[in-house]
Amino acid sequence: MMVMEKKACMAFLTRKLIALVLVLGLAVLENHQVGARFVVEKSSISVLSPLSMRSKRDGSIGNFGIPDYGGFMLGSVVYPEKGSTGCQAFEGDKPFKAKFPRPTILLLDRGDCYFALKVWNGQQAGAAAVLVADSVDEPLITMDSPEESTDSDGYVEKIGIPSALIEKSFGDSLKQALKKGEDVVIRIDWRESMPHPDQRVEYEFWTNSNDECGIRCEEQMNFVKSFKGHAQILEKGGYTQFTPHYITWYCPQAFILSNQCKSQCINHGRYCAPDPEQDFGVGYQGKDVVFENLRQLCVHRVANESNRSWVWWDYVTDFHIRCSMKEKKYSKECAEDVMKSLNLPIEEITKCMGDPGADAENVVLKTEQERQVGRGSRGDVTILPTLVINNVQYRGKLDRSAVLKALCAGFKETTDPPICLSGDIETNECTEHNGGCWQDIKSNITACKDTFRGRVCECPAVNGVQYKGDGYTSCVAYGPARCSINNGGCWSESRDGVTFSACSESALSGCSCPHGFREDGQKCEDINECKDRSACQCDGCSCKNTWGSYECKCKGNLLYIKEQDACIERNGSRFSWFITFLVLAAVAGAGIAGYIFYKYRLRSYMDSEIMAIMSQYMPLDNQHHNQVQIAEPLRQGSV
Repeated sequence: MMVMEKKACMAFLTRKLIALVLVLGLAVLENHQVGARFVVEKSSISVLSPLSMRSKRDGSIGNFGIPDYGGFMLGSVVYPEKGSTGCQAFEGDKPFKAKFPRPTILLLDRGDCYFALKVWNGQQAGAAAVLVADSVDEPLITMDSPEESTDSDGYVEKIGIPSALIEKSFGDSLKQALKKGEDVVIRIDWRESMPHPDQRVEYEFWTNSNDECGIRCEEQMNFVKSFKGHAQILEKGGYTQFTPHYITWYCPQAFILSNQCKSQCINHGRYCAPDPEQDFGVGYQGKDVVFENLRQLCVHRVANESNRSWVWWDYVTDFHIRCSMKEKKYSKECAEDVMKSLNLPIEEITKCMGDPGADAENVVLKTEQERQVGRGSRGDVTILPTLVINNVQYRGKLDRSAVLKALCAGFKETTDPPICLSGDIETNECTEHNGGCWQDIKSNITACKDTFRGRVCECPAVNGVQYKGDGYTSCVAYGPARCSINNGGCWSESRDGVTFSACSESALSGCSCPHGFREDGQKCEDINECKDRSACQCDGCSCKNTWGSYECKCKGNLLYIKEQDACIERNGSRFSWFITFLVLAAVAGAGIAGYIFYKYRLRSYMDSEIMAIMSQYMPLDNQHHNQVQIAEPLRQGSV
């Protein structure tokens, strides 16, 4: 066995050891013995050909990829001639070509690398499913995905085919038949892997509010966001009963007073969570995670009492977006803002949480610890995240479509809800409390957008005006046209036909009270310039305050000039009137003289010039007359 698989096994054993310590601790507290169990979920594998091998075997369903819950697969088994462990990529394009047109079920050997890497390489080579034959004779175990590492990055989430671990003896018999050239046909059946006793499916989701635990935290939060729409449809229709759960453990009595237990636990070491950064001196502490886990449990409990259990999905999604650890917003105050936006009763939720500092059991968390222990067909919960459907742990990737199919497989035949027949059914989550998003009721503008995967709170763009903000508590119009919609969210008021506004189209954002008003732009009050003695400072002035402005009057017949804040005489002196009369008379005389000059002298000069020019081009009457008189004598003398 190579180092990588050893690490995977060690990680698996470590998680199991934690579960054992937890269970044993609970046994001591409860004064009775409880046995820890890790239940392996199985699929049925039937050998159909050759006839000599016809039999039915079990395969341990891999905890990655997508098992076909409620369905089955028929295919031909192929065992590679080279690279039987599947730890290296197979050469060629779809190198495993079966003799018959059936899906290829690739058989690989255990060892040398992660289980998930084997399945990934098989998928890349065109396999429809992968069976891994155990290398030792032992009871079946669950093939888990590797812990977060550079080796697992990039392919675990991309695995989309099912896989299973089979016993060594079964694997050996398949290899022998293939070596003889037999066409080995098997059927992998998941139809009975999920119990389906009645018309309602009960399922649990074991999760965590921490968003800094690596690939597993990202996986569970992506699942919550994507599956929220389906979950809420099923709950609102009464088809399912959903319950969230959170894993905690306790601090041993001998270490309760240690700094580690004090920083990671509440209720005097009774309920603990690991340090998010895995550094006791940096960032958030484990007890912060326990607090939020407890709050999310109470959100579900209180919402369930008012028949709104599906609100848990909205709260968890919004908390992850708005109160992320990575952005240093993981706090009680941020959580309460989310609860307010979803119209959740904060006082009732706080009461449900109890006193985390008390040296006593917490009713909610005590119940959680008890439920971690496996009962009936369900094993202990030791892996996060874990989905339990009809008391059976779901195996495979937390994929929206795959989980929906697994839930639908849990309904009694012919009782499937409509969403199981069509995954495209949608509901408008913005119709209830506006989805907990920002809304301007006056202008009927909302940040709530309904999508296939649930609603999102995103500031809108309306008539060319873009709103900016977090989409949950605030959205503010931005840009030069913002004043055209609800006055840009700024103050505005009209009196006696006069309107003042705190929105200025010259500014791209913000509100500022206009001249004559003061406050913050959301509320503006008139400034009493007369009271402040900021106006009408001239001698003999009287001040009267008006809305948005003021009026000044001067004593007697004086005229007020606002720009100079001064009073001047309204009527001039007799001497000034006399001077004005003389100036006007002189101007009038000059005008008359100019007109006379133009009328006679200049006009006559122009007329003579014009006639001289015209005479050069056309004969005048008197000239024609003289020419006729001279011509006649000359004609008579010539006779």
